[in-house]
Amino acid sequence: VPLAELSLMNKLIHTSLVESQQHVEILQRDPSSPLFSIKTFEELPLKRELLQGVYMMGFNRPSKIQEQALPLMLAYPPQNLIAQSQSGTGKTAAFVLAMLSRASASEKYPQCLCLAPTYELALQIGQVVRTIGKFCTDIKVNYAVRGNRVLKGTVLEEQIIIGTPGTTLDWCFKQRVLDLTKISLFVLDEADIMIDTQGLSCQSIRIHRALPKSCQVLLFSATYKEPVRAFAERIIPDPIVIKLREEELTLANIRQYFMVCQSSDEQYRALCNLYGSFTIGQVMIFCQTRRLADWLSGKMSQDGHQVAILTAELTVVQRASVIQRFREGKEKVLIATNVCARGIDVQQVTTVVNFGLPVDQDGEVDFETYLHRIGRTGRFGHRGIAFSVVEREAVELVHRIEEYFQTTIQQLDPYDMDELERLAA
Repeated sequence: VPLAELSLMNKLIHTSLVESQQHVEILQRDPSSPLFSIKTFEELPLKRELLQGVYMMGFNRPSKIQEQALPLMLAYPPQNLIAQSQSGTGKTAAFVLAMLSRASASEKYPQCLCLAPTYELALQIGQVVRTIGKFCTDIKVNYAVRGNRVLKGTVLEEQIIIGTPGTTLDWCFKQRVLDLTKISLFVLDEADIMIDTQGLSCQSIRIHRALPKSCQVLLFSATYKEPVRAFAERIIPDPIVIKLREEELTLANIRQYFMVCQSSDEQYRALCNLYGSFTIGQVMIFCQTRRLADWLSGKMSQDGHQVAILTAELTVVQRASVIQRFREGKEKVLIATNVCARGIDVQQVTTVVNFGLPVDQDGEVDFETYLHRIGRTGRFGHRGIAFSVVEREAVELVHRIEEYFQTTIQQLDPYDMDELERLAA
């Protein structure tokens, strides 16, 4: 799944902040310069209308990244900033607050420009602007995205422009309707995806070069690896960097078990025994192929189970809808191919089942996918449990996983209900 689609799914899914235990690290040019953090939104120089919008979003207090980033974003004189933090930690709301604070309603021209890598991500950012800015009725938004055509000579009166790099370039240099010299705040969202997508980084740099030197630049990224750092250096000289370390997937708090079956029908019966024992929380079941996921979904539905299915042929909005319903508890079981094995967090997941192990084209264990699959449970410090229901010829693959991760995967009898119920307790 492209990184941009994963990012959009996370934006659509996270209606509340992810509580991360990771440490916030701040890198600045002058370490002796004082830095300020906040514990409440009321400590910020925000208009009452914006505070109302923040509470409309369901944010009662700032997240870790917002505590450190918001005072810097809203400081005067303006500070350039790079903020790195995983999805769901409040980055979008933070830079939206900055744009709505910097935009002057009395000036009827674009003052804030935000770039995102795809049409869908741009619209999702716009949705956050509309929600937080609901009570700022004089501040308007326009979208420099495909399908939203403007003619030469059009006078843009919206204070905030959200767009993709290609269309924004057209608005600036072909249609000449967007005057970059009047932009006072430039936001570059999803910088790691920009770099990963051919052409977007060059377009973004070209737009940035046309901005006035006094323009405040805010760059946001889910990662801060070397490509992002090098890209940031080309756009922002000597920025303040705020890093919230990525949540590392670990097997430390995940109990792992495997069951050996003779056929797919026996695997299914073992799965039903498991599901009958583990009624607390929600379950994700991973299949190697879409065909197997469809078969399993049909069998479970016939037996009266409420299941959702997540496969690659769904659109990103359909996938997000499926995950959202699962997150809300409307279905207790989510059957997925590897489309959902990484990047998507549903904190209520307590149990993961591998209906067959992930393998590559040569039939060898895909260790990374296994880690990401079972990493959907045991998130954010919680304990989790993972089962692999395998056919006899796959037992050797289980032992390879044990050796690779230096871990123990205990074998269970799929028909020992007493043992399964003891584990569930």
